[in-house]
Amino acid sequence: MKFTEAKLEEAFIELLGNEGYPHVAGNTISRMPEEVLIEEDLIQFLLTQYKKEGLTLTEAKSIVLQLKTLPASDLYETNKKIMRWLADGFILKREDRNQKDIWVSLIDYAGLDRQIQGKNLDTLSVAEPQEKYGDNNIYKFVNQLEIVGTEKRIPDGIIYINGIPVVVFEFKTAIQENCTIHNAYVQLTTRYKRDIPELFKYNAFCVISDGVNNKAGSFFAPYEFYYAWRRISGLAKDVDGIDSMFTLIQGMLHQNRLRDIIQNFIYIPDTSKKDEKIVCRYPQYYAARALYDNIKKAQKPEGDGKGGTYFGATGSGKSYTMLYLTRLLMKSEHFENPTIVLITDRTDLDDQLSAQFTNAKTFIGDNTIQSVESRAQLRELLQGRASGGVFLTTIHKFTEDIELLTERTNVICISDEAHRSQTNLDQKVRVTEKGVKKSYGFAKYLHDSLPNATYVGFTGTPIDATLDVFGKVVDAYTMTESVKDEITVRIVYEGRAAKIALQNSELEKIEKYYEEAAEAGANEYQVEESKKQSANMNAILGDPDRLKELAADFVKHYENRVNEGATVVGKAMFVSSSRYIAYEFYKNVIELRPEWNEVRIAEEGVELTDKEKREIKPMERIKMIMTRGKDDPKELYDLLGTKEYRKELDRQFKNEKSNFKIAIVVDMWLTGFDVPFLDTIYIDKPIQQHNL
Repeated sequence: MKFTEAKLEEAFIELLGNEGYPHVAGNTISRMPEEVLIEEDLIQFLLTQYKKEGLTLTEAKSIVLQLKTLPASDLYETNKKIMRWLADGFILKREDRNQKDIWVSLIDYAGLDRQIQGKNLDTLSVAEPQEKYGDNNIYKFVNQLEIVGTEKRIPDGIIYINGIPVVVFEFKTAIQENCTIHNAYVQLTTRYKRDIPELFKYNAFCVISDGVNNKAGSFFAPYEFYYAWRRISGLAKDVDGIDSMFTLIQGMLHQNRLRDIIQNFIYIPDTSKKDEKIVCRYPQYYAARALYDNIKKAQKPEGDGKGGTYFGATGSGKSYTMLYLTRLLMKSEHFENPTIVLITDRTDLDDQLSAQFTNAKTFIGDNTIQSVESRAQLRELLQGRASGGVFLTTIHKFTEDIELLTERTNVICISDEAHRSQTNLDQKVRVTEKGVKKSYGFAKYLHDSLPNATYVGFTGTPIDATLDVFGKVVDAYTMTESVKDEITVRIVYEGRAAKIALQNSELEKIEKYYEEAAEAGANEYQVEESKKQSANMNAILGDPDRLKELAADFVKHYENRVNEGATVVGKAMFVSSSRYIAYEFYKNVIELRPEWNEVRIAEEGVELTDKEKREIKPMERIKMIMTRGKDDPKELYDLLGTKEYRKELDRQFKNEKSNFKIAIVVDMWLTGFDVPFLDTIYIDKPIQQHNL
């Protein structure tokens, strides 16, 4: 079925009507042509909602006036303020100063989880449940509303709640070849932004549709961050085409879910240089909600402390899911201001999460959000508080001792990449010359330290042991969905090992090693054996002749890809099996291409703006990204640089115009390392199942 714009509009009117949004034609609303609020709806709602508090007409009108006087000229900051008022409400100082202030919410959230009043709310002075609750909101779907700004513009559709235009729709026909929903995006974010910015002061998100492609996203987001909503409730359906119109309307725009999204699932950082506003995608919404409900049931003493496991493939946007979940927990009346401990298994992940969470204090609703340096510091922070606080740490800091940190039950422990480190409860006993030494799996340290906490695990690899510690998988986002949502591209695997000949007996050793690595569980004996084997393996992989051939093969393959235009900007990552091999490989490549070792700001012929000239640091084309070792030879030690320098390399690699194109790494450099134009990874190491 192909839609003209008029037919598409009719379809949305009918489907939204079924969801409880009565249709109102734009020309029937009495208002001034430049007005975008339906003032009588907002005033009526406020007077009804706060009748008990005796809200006066003057007070209701003053709220409307304050909304209208926020400037559309600074659209991002104004939208940020209004989104905060919509989500968290504000405090109204009364006309009669003897009366108590009111905590005012512009939307009635009845039927959703009850939330506590936030701290530091703005003060204005006068000048997931399925059944429909009786909320007092006034819902409308308005089409063809003529708005006069610097030009007259007519958006295709707007959802109003209490007279506030929260969702704007733009439709395009799927019949014309040259017309796509990208045109709808441009119309909203260029033409409307320029001519009727007033409308977007109140905007929660936008919807663009041609009937077959239906996507939603933030008004400030680039087009590629507009996504389909493929789920209504329960697990994802495999929906495409016209079905994605039904899932968007019944899923995302269901009145309870839309209110929930406005209240809890639109993240605007405390400070942003890039006008960031993150509207949740469906996997993040359903995962955070499912985990929240499961944590409620699992909380001790009634529950077993297993808050659930979330399985999210690459592209599920895990860190945002954690952020939304943290807000739900911190704002919930039920949990009475819990303490949240976020645990990662790698320092670089900890840095990434810390940067995101410490810039989300307003959103989370707590000012104590900090990265913890040691176990002693965590103990100090936890023992002195009865509630609140978000602390980020790495699992390794937990193994300093197994002393109790706190026995409180309103502590929720959220751990990232749960499969890698946090599932082993077993005790290991080693007999040494000095006697018997006991060590435990990381998970035991956790459970002894926080015996009454509820544990939640996020993982991309659901291994059975994960489920023992965190409980059942409560929600999942698969790689198939991720590819369908155009977040992940399919990997094309090209085996090149055969090009570097080895004697048969050596090859068999490698094959055997692979088999064992794939099945690896580890007890002491296996670890010792594995060390011997990896010594053999390193001898094979580190063979000088092999590394020379490997370098030649790499240079040839890489240059072919660049010359054929098969790579976007020539960014590639090479994964080595050890630091020594990485360094030898690096030296071989430089010998073949000494010019790759020359410091330049960018490739020849690349034009840079003044801003780019300031941001890009001149450097070589090929670099090693590894931590320094205490016993590294001086030249390697100098090449590797400090932690700060590695952060700079991280920034430069993410800049498509930087001269730094080829990164040689030993471990995958920065899991969750998001470089859309990194399109080639060379892997020269045996890989265990979960590492890939």
